[in-house]
Amino acid sequence: MTQPVFAVISPRSAFLEELRENLAEVGRTILCDDLLEAPRLLRPDPPDIVVADLVRFDRDRSPNDDFIQSLRQAVPATKLFAVVHDLCPETIARQAKQASVVLLSQNLSMTDVAQRLITAVRHSAGSSRGNSPTELTANVSVGNASGHMRPLNHRDENENRVGKVSIDQSSDQPGNTHVLAGLTRQFETLSPKLQEMLSELQIAARHDVTVLLIGETGSGKTFLSKLIHEVSPRRDEPFLTVACGALPSDLIESELFGHVKGAFTSAHADKEGKFVAAHGGTILLDEIDVLGPEQQVKLLRVIETGEFEPVGSNQTLQCAARLVVASNLDLKPLVEEGKFRPDLYYRLSMLKFQLPPLRERPADIESLARKFVEQLATRHGVAISRIERGFVEALSLYPWPGNVRELENVVRRAVIYCQDGVLAASHLPHHILSGDAGPTNDPSVRLGPNMSRPMPEVDTEPPTLEKQVAASEQEVIEQTLFRNNFSRTNSAKELGISRVTLYNKMKKYGILQNN
Repeated sequence: MTQPVFAVISPRSAFLEELRENLAEVGRTILCDDLLEAPRLLRPDPPDIVVADLVRFDRDRSPNDDFIQSLRQAVPATKLFAVVHDLCPETIARQAKQASVVLLSQNLSMTDVAQRLITAVRHSAGSSRGNSPTELTANVSVGNASGHMRPLNHRDENENRVGKVSIDQSSDQPGNTHVLAGLTRQFETLSPKLQEMLSELQIAARHDVTVLLIGETGSGKTFLSKLIHEVSPRRDEPFLTVACGALPSDLIESELFGHVKGAFTSAHADKEGKFVAAHGGTILLDEIDVLGPEQQVKLLRVIETGEFEPVGSNQTLQCAARLVVASNLDLKPLVEEGKFRPDLYYRLSMLKFQLPPLRERPADIESLARKFVEQLATRHGVAISRIERGFVEALSLYPWPGNVRELENVVRRAVIYCQDGVLAASHLPHHILSGDAGPTNDPSVRLGPNMSRPMPEVDTEPPTLEKQVAASEQEVIEQTLFRNNFSRTNSAKELGISRVTLYNKMKKYGILQNN
């Protein structure tokens, strides 16, 4: 297989170095620290992928107004990416659209940026060779180029670089990781059951079929829905979400099908529904179980024929989008209770995928936690160099009723309270360490503080009232500080105590900030 070639252009040496590390095992990487010279240097031998770092768009260190056009003219057939500031200058956004440049947020980790570049190469290779993106692998070394195209071995000491995080003692978990990768995201798992599901889902994503996802709240249904869109032929079209459970029942039809002026009291103008706005893309209908009988009939018709009428209109329109429907409840009991139409259920259940809760895929907890640590440390500007084994073990023993979303929020809390660069079990909330889990949305599952295995680094003596009160007080103080951006004055005011009292309590619980 021909080695893919990546070109990375940035005035920041840390950006160049870290992205090169993330691409090292995939293809040959050439680096350039001169944005103005890059188009000329790339023209003789165009790479497969180019990513330009345009975050520092100022007069001293940024390209001129014609940089993107110059780069596109130099490499007309190359896939172009640009990392930009969240407040992207209008000139860059306009040029990027004209030159078919994919814009990436500066908040993405280097791992995520690299994955998007790799996925773009795999999609290109897959379309030309008949292979799927996840079937393409390469084991090649990093190469050099002459002139300004060179790897830079020094670091810019002014850059805040988080990098890859090490974990004390290597994991003994067996098995291979299965990855389903899209353009902007990937789903990886060590769970054999989930690996089989991802393989089947990848096949289904290629075809024009409706997919049903069942899984508890926070298990990743929305994430997986977007991934289905990205690995499908519809990836360049819109992806739209309709949170059915968040809409009043009388507005769901208008949101889906649209309405004409005067259809109801507040219909002051025609409105385009999601089935029209999505064009040939994908629509996620979340919490499908809340739809009423009449709405279910209309949805079945759209799935079967693609036809529908806007509310208050006699004009029949055609839906060109693919539907992904999701629910945190199994639909079969709802059919038996008369709350869900059997014909719609049987139509949806033909391609039904059950996303297991995180407690049923414990082998994935460590890899998910590590990914969250890297992403969140970068996002919050916290340097994390090492994760203690006790931290990972504590996460692995907790049953996670809130699933992946809860894990991400717990890791976020631990990262922002880590002051010395080493994540330990002590950075986790008390209820994680004690195993005091909240309810799940599956009534057959009962979780509580009685865990079958001992928790790491936890006082095993029965909790006294004083200890329980202290733990609750500490958590309230930490949450209040977080909400107030660690302002002691505002936090003390919200808590109804003096700054001195707050300071003493922070000192007591070891949550003093370095400010």
